[in-house]
Amino acid sequence: MPWIASYPEGVPVTYAFPTFAVTRMLDDAAASFPQHVALAFLGATTTYRELRDQVDRFAGVLRGLGVRKGDRVALVLPNCPQNVIAFFATLRLGAVVVEHNPLYTEAELRHQLADCGAKVVVVLDRVVPAVLHVKKDTAVEHVIATSLVDYLPRLSRLQLRLPVAKARRKRAELTAAVPPGTLDFAALLKAATPVPSQEPVSADDLALLQYTGGTTGLSKGAMLSHGNLVSNAYMNRLWDTGAVAGKEVTLAVLPLFHAYGLTVAMMNTILLAGTVVLLPRFDLDLVFDAIDTWKPTLFPGVPPIYKAIADSPRAREHDLRSIRLCVSGAMKLPVEIAEQFTKISGATLIEGYGMTETSPSTHANPTTGGRFGSIGVPLPGTRCRVVDSEDSSREVPVGQAGELAIAGPQVFAGYWGREDQAGVFTDDGYLLTGDIAVMDADGFFSIVDRKKELIIAGGFNIYPTEVEEVLSSLPGVQDAVVVGVPDKYRGETVKAFVVKAPGATLTEDDVVAHCAGSLTAYKVPKIVEFRDSLPRTVVGKVLRRVLVEEERAKAAGTAEPVPASAPGGKAPVKKAPAKKAAAAKAPAKKVPAKAPAKKA
Repeated sequence: MPWIASYPEGVPVTYAFPTFAVTRMLDDAAASFPQHVALAFLGATTTYRELRDQVDRFAGVLRGLGVRKGDRVALVLPNCPQNVIAFFATLRLGAVVVEHNPLYTEAELRHQLADCGAKVVVVLDRVVPAVLHVKKDTAVEHVIATSLVDYLPRLSRLQLRLPVAKARRKRAELTAAVPPGTLDFAALLKAATPVPSQEPVSADDLALLQYTGGTTGLSKGAMLSHGNLVSNAYMNRLWDTGAVAGKEVTLAVLPLFHAYGLTVAMMNTILLAGTVVLLPRFDLDLVFDAIDTWKPTLFPGVPPIYKAIADSPRAREHDLRSIRLCVSGAMKLPVEIAEQFTKISGATLIEGYGMTETSPSTHANPTTGGRFGSIGVPLPGTRCRVVDSEDSSREVPVGQAGELAIAGPQVFAGYWGREDQAGVFTDDGYLLTGDIAVMDADGFFSIVDRKKELIIAGGFNIYPTEVEEVLSSLPGVQDAVVVGVPDKYRGETVKAFVVKAPGATLTEDDVVAHCAGSLTAYKVPKIVEFRDSLPRTVVGKVLRRVLVEEERAKAAGTAEPVPASAPGGKAPVKKAPAKKAAAAKAPAKKVPAKAPAKKA
């Protein structure tokens, strides 16, 4: 373990991680800092004493609805107090939380709700119709609706009732009419009988099902135990030697329905008895207001978030110097973004790495100074090796590329309902990440490629097969494949190569509109290129790598035409309209408040 020599002073090499329930972190914080602000949300605050009381009350609500140990409770919520309350209340009963993105399409919700077998769903009001529509295909018995308005300050709620245009616009943004057949979160909480005692759980008991995409296009539920989540929170706590209990303020832009936001932004802060400043979406106005008001000390994020802030002309109008530490994950952190953000904020910005399957954190650069381009070194208690990508029993030499394999108390037990876990673990229990990495002589790791054909756009995982299945259902499409192409703002963006059926008159707009009807926005191809044919192997498999290499060469300005008759050659390209190509290259103005499904 050559990386130990690079550990910051005060970080232990070994540690006896606690084996208690996740809720113990909240109980300890409430006992030590009862009056300290636990949650801040759009002007409203909740102390640790109030948070624990509401958690106990909502646990009573769930118990009254028949939730027992081992049952699944689905949360379809953005960052808001109700998300945190329902999360800990579910775990108080020994039940299992299942996090879902409120921006999911009905097809995505149907699959995940049916797969996990949740009996209760806590859902944002505007998503209720989608949940009710798929309810008949699931085991869901109760749907609890909630609104962002419920946790606004009283004055803000009163202002929303004013009969003026501005109030009407704000009401439309924050609320939605809820159809019959649902229960009301606020009313249930007010009438509930608290359940203050923790249902006995062991470290191995399941706490969370976190869905992550599969290579087949269907997402799978990663089974994370109480021990996984607690140990990972402690790993992050140990790594940040400058953290002070009761003093830290975390800007929670990362969504809690993603493992990165859930652990690094929320659980790690509660372990510190700090304040979690919840933002329901990434919006520069909200971010700057939160920085002005709360003076955050911790700001976990992804590169597009840091770039959007650094690029904003308004950044210099706000004092960012309170931010002590930023941990960037989910995608590679470009050096220019790190330098730009560090210059305007004065914060320490380090890159880390993780996966949904590892709760998620496994690596980070030292807080005392890391190496750009590297994901850093393994966190305390984490064991790593680089193995031959074709033979996982063989470790490759230092400096040679191979598949990154990880073991430790934060590594999950497997995928929910999947008996066949072949290829997930090595024979001696190391998780095979699917990422190709290199470890140098000092124990610093760098990710150099992906074994799996995964696209990461703005920190979100996109599995090509899922998009290709939607494309193939469009009349007029004879053949299609999608790849990730370089994008300065999002890291990668989705590009679709489409072969039209004879006589078809499809346009780029037709393809994009069709995909938008079935896929979450970040999965929809941003660039469409029509071709006469796609490069294939002799057995007919599309040579995706040929397309990827071609796009990389274009981005680097080294692309050369390859005759279609040459081995692996490409068919002539029909270029997309100029205005579309220009739009595809333009950097987005905002990063959607949706995380990171797999890597963190």
